[in-house]
Order: sequence, then structure tokens, then C-alpha cells
Amino acid sequence: MSVYNIKNMVCARCIKTVSGIFQSAGAEVKSARLGIIELSGPLSETQETKVREQLTAEGFEMLDDQRVKVIEQIKNEIVTLVHYGELDEMNDNLSDFIANKLHKDYNYLSNLFSSVTGTTIEQYFILQKIEKVKELLVYDELSLSQMAFNLGYSSVAHLSAQFKKITGLTPSQFKKLNEHHRRHLDSL
Repeated sequence: MSVYNIKNMVCARCIKTVSGIFQSAGAEVKSARLGIIELSGPLSETQETKVREQLTAEGFEMLDDQRVKVIEQIKNEIVTLVHYGELDEMNDNLSDFIANKLHKDYNYLSNLFSSVTGTTIEQYFILQKIEKVKELLVYDELSLSQMAFNLGYSSVAHLSAQFKKITGLTPSQFKKLNEHHRRHLDSL
């Protein structure tokens, strides 16, 4: 089995697109999840060249550097947790959660992430949560209270204060905007 790490896979549509790219090159995809494609065997040199070109054309990148792979794993775990999981059910704090998921010391992960990205894991986590709040505000499906609970905030006031600190707007002000200025998850 061969494992390939892919940068910028942030959603189910990304998984489908990347899987399709590998399959169109003649590879047998065993499994695909955010940031990772597992194949039944390695790509040939010709297949790899074709896959790299198609990935780049679609905004993805095959990762070779081990440090970058670890950072992408951290990002993918956070994206999965915030956008597809239930933060209110997370029993660990973020540092324990990340360390357990990657089976590495959190201090090492934190230092690596900060040195390469210029931001902390915690700040990246907060940015993801704010993007999720923006999405929920645009869709108008949940109350602020429900959002705060689902995203692990201690209160609506805490969510609102953090939202305003990051965006410069209160959730209510953001909701009233015609242009909602949401960011692509892979640009955070």
C-alpha cells in the first residue's frame, strides 16, 4: 500500500476530485480522507507526473517534505473537527486531541506548526471556528446560542467577542452584510 499526502484537501468535494485524479492516472484508490490518499501500490513515474500536474491544475499539491506533511495533518484534523465533527463532544483539550491524533508530542507539533506557518495551532483553530460561524450565520440555521454550544464556546458572549476580534464585526453586523467575506478553508 502507498500513502500520498495532498495539500488543500478540505472538504468532501476535494476528496472526490483528488480520488478522481488518481483514478484517471490508472491508480487503484483504496481509501481517501482529508489530506491522504491510500493506493493499492505506488505510482509509476509517468503516473506521478500526470497526477502532480492535474493536482496543481485543481489547486492541490502532492507533499514530499515530512514537516509540511505533519502541518497538513494538523490542519486536516482541525478542519475535520470544526467543520465535520462535534466540538461540544470533544473530551480532550485541543493540545491533547492533536497529540493523540498524530501520536506526537504536542510541544514538537506546536513549535513546528508555528515555525512554518507563522501562526499557532490555537489561532488556526480559532480561525476555523470563526469561518464555521460565518457559514452558519449565512445559512441562518442555528441560533447564536446553538452555534456557541456546537463549537465549544463557553457562552454566546465569548463567541461574539472572538468573532468581533477576528472579523471586526459582531455576528449580527456580519449577518446583515450583502457580501459575507467568507474565506476558503485552504486559505486560512
